[in-house]
Amino acid sequence: MKYLGIDYGTKRIGLALSDEAGTMGFPHAILANTPHTLEELCTLVAREAVEAIVIGESRDLFGAENPVASAARRLGDALAERTHLPVAYESEVFTSEAARQAPGKVPSSRAPRRHAPVDDSAAALILTSYLSRTNHE
Repeated sequence: MKYLGIDYGTKRIGLALSDEAGTMGFPHAILANTPHTLEELCTLVAREAVEAIVIGESRDLFGAENPVASAARRLGDALAERTHLPVAYESEVFTSEAARQAPGKVPSSRAPRRHAPVDDSAAALILTSYLSRTNHE
């Protein structure tokens, strides 16, 4: 079963796809968050034969939803309605920081490490976390 992982942000949205067996997520792309994002995601879902979607659940360190959470949930609801696929949510606490620390995310000499785009890698971490947890339940 193939999954799409999403790291939702107000400016950028990181995307990851799983392997065909649905065991691990891999960075795929970073989209600008625009009014056309939903359509782009639906096109990707159809082109890649995605069967389920996992969206990072944005919460603060105390477990409360942060301001991005409601927008991510609206996107999840819209995707479920348009694609008729199941949408699950997985904690994204520290995924962007973990993605920044990952080997292979070396920024150009002009961009400081903290500004290198890691949204697709964060989406892969979210997706892999979900797949690891659900494959062992």
